[in-house]
Amino acid sequence: MSAPKKSSPKTVEPQGVSSYRSEHQRDIVNRLRRIEGQVRALVDMVEGGRPCEDVAQQMSAARKAMDKAFYRMMACTVMEAVSGTEIEAEVERSTRILEKYA
Repeated sequence: MSAPKKSSPKTVEPQGVSSYRSEHQRDIVNRLRRIEGQVRALVDMVEGGRPCEDVAQQMSAARKAMDKAFYRMMACTVMEAVSGTEIEAEVERSTRILEKYA
């Protein structure tokens, strides 16, 4: 006999938040899949004996991509917090700048 499943508490979200979240989830998943490919390529480079400088350059690119995915995820968190307020557009603009230059 299996234990009964616990139901998670349901939260009421402002309209549009769930569509905003699903859009960002798709974006983050796509970014992570690209990063996964970069990391696989790094393993191949190391196993293939590529020069350390080449590997380091690709590691740097993968790390930067991971940082951007992280900032995008955090932007979603912030946008959910301000959803439906006047400052939503300004927060979105600010998070885009952070992603671009961080």
